[in-house]
This record gives sequence, C-alpha cells and structure tokens, in this order.
Amino acid sequence: MKTFDYIIVLKKRNYATVDGVSQIMLLIAVIAFIGNTFIEDVTKGSSTWITSLAFAALIIGWGTFCIWQKKRGTPPFYRFGLLLGAMGWYSMKDGLWIALIYLLAAMLEKQVKFPEEIAFDENEIVFNSFPKKRYEWGALTNVVLKDGLLTLDFKSDKLIQKELESETTRTTEEEFNAFAKAQLEKTAYVS
Repeated sequence: MKTFDYIIVLKKRNYATVDGVSQIMLLIAVIAFIGNTFIEDVTKGSSTWITSLAFAALIIGWGTFCIWQKKRGTPPFYRFGLLLGAMGWYSMKDGLWIALIYLLAAMLEKQVKFPEEIAFDENEIVFNSFPKKRYEWGALTNVVLKDGLLTLDFKSDKLIQKELESETTRTTEEEFNAFAKAQLEKTAYVS
C-alpha cells in the first residue's frame, strides 16, 4: 500500500439523489416481494412465499434503521438493504437480471458515498474517485491551499477548486504549500 505525504479530505457532497434512488429501489423490492407472497401462496400453494416475505421484512427493517440513522445525523447506507433486495430477487423465478441491477446499485452506492480525497506525494496527485484520477506534478502550474480551499491550476488551463471538510491551521497550509511548491519546482527544473 502506498503512503502519501498529504491526504486532503474534501467537503461532503449532498447524497439526496443517491438516497432517493436507493429508497425507491427498496420500496419496489418490498412491494414485489409482498406481491410475490400473495401470488405464490394463493395461486400455486408453494412454500416460496415465506422467503419473499422474509426478505420484505428484512428490507423494511433495514430501511427503518436507515431513517433512524438519518434523524440522528448519521449518513445512512442503503447498500445492505440493496444486497438483501438482490438476494430476494435472485430467489424469485426470473429475477436474476433484477438481482444483478440491485447488486450493482449496492456496489455503486458504496463508491459514491466514499469520502472524496486528494492524495499528494513526491511523484503524483491522486483523486480518490471512480475511476481513480492520477496527475503528475508536471501537468500543474500551481497548487495552493488557503482558507479551506484547495486550488489546482493545470498547464492545460484547467482549474480545480475544492472546499475542505475541516478547517486547517495556518501552519498546515504553509507546510502543504511549501511541499507543493517544491514539487512543482522539481518538475519545472526537469522539464
């Protein structure tokens, strides 16, 4: 595992859209599983309705837990509920494709809600995103951390400005800016 000299955590984004889509997917799964319970029980007399009802109950329980987390101020993670939904869909006849969609949604929710970070070392700058973005110091003209704002100025006239999650001290800003300036001077000398 690589060690970086500086890792800067950026301000959290608003996850309302991601949470909304996850909630709708969980609601669809619950409705489908309860509907499957009645169809399987009434029309076919099979015992698979127990599985559908169990998955519906588990998803309702997880959804309730997520709502409780949100009220406490903790960001909810719906991926476990989406995984339960994937297993429930997989247990249903012809539910494989929908199960794969739920599985993909669970994996993407984890990646989307992962804290956005930018890591700096002597060789490169790495954006912790999906997919990861890597930039050589030689691609930049300036990097500045000031007043809770990180600015990366690229030679291609691209400018990235991001707010930091927490406040930084003046000393930390000065240390980081000196590090960035030294790396930029090294690459300017080599180029």
